[in-house]
Amino acid sequence: MRLILLGPPGAGKGTQARFICQTCGIPQVSTGDMLRSARAEGTPLGRMAESIMARGELVSDEIVVGLVKERLAQPDCEAGFLFDGFPRTIPQAEAVLEAGIEIDRVIEIQVDDDEVVRRITGRRVHEQSGRVYHVLFNPPRVPDRDNETGEPLTQREDDREETVRDRLEVYRRQTQPLIRFYTELSRRAPLEYRAVNGVGDVDAVMQDVLKALGD
Repeated sequence: MRLILLGPPGAGKGTQARFICQTCGIPQVSTGDMLRSARAEGTPLGRMAESIMARGELVSDEIVVGLVKERLAQPDCEAGFLFDGFPRTIPQAEAVLEAGIEIDRVIEIQVDDDEVVRRITGRRVHEQSGRVYHVLFNPPRVPDRDNETGEPLTQREDDREETVRDRLEVYRRQTQPLIRFYTELSRRAPLEYRAVNGVGDVDAVMQDVLKALGD
C-alpha cells in the first residue's frame, strides 16, 4: 500500500499516520527525516542539500524527489509507504509522477477551519516539562496551572488564533490544490482518492480510515 495522507494542521494526521503505519506494516516517510539522514550520511544528494541549505536557500523539488527515490529503495519500503508532509505542492506531485513513483491511494482527513482553530488554540503547555493540556479536551485541575507543579501554563505563539489562521491560509494556497490534482488524476490513473471526516471520536475516525484503506 503506497499512500499519501493530506489534511490541514490540527486535523490529527500524526495520530492517523501512526495508526495506518502500524495497521499496514509500512514506514512513515518524512522528507524532513530524509534530509537529516542524507546529510548525516554524507550521500551525494545529502551534501548537495546541505550546501543549498547553508546558503539559506530552499532545496529544489528535483533534489527532494531524488531523496524520496533513495528512501523508497530501502528494504522496509518493499510493502509500501506513507508519505508524511510530501508532496506539498503541485510541482512536487508532478515530479513524483515523472519519477515513476506509484501511489495507490490518497487519503484526505477533512476538518473545517473553525474546528482546527478550536483544537489548536485550546492547547496550553508547561514549558519546563513539555506537558500539554487543552482547555476543553484535557483541562488542568486548576485553570492555567500545571497539575504537577502548580506553575503557570503558556500558550505557544504557534497556537494563537491569528497564527493558526495564517497556517490554514498557507495550506489552502499550497496543499489544498493537491486534492483537486489527485481527484482528477484518479479518473485516469490506477489511483484512488478517499476523504475521511476528521471530526469526532479518535477511534471513530480510525474506523473510517480503515474503511478508506480497505474498500
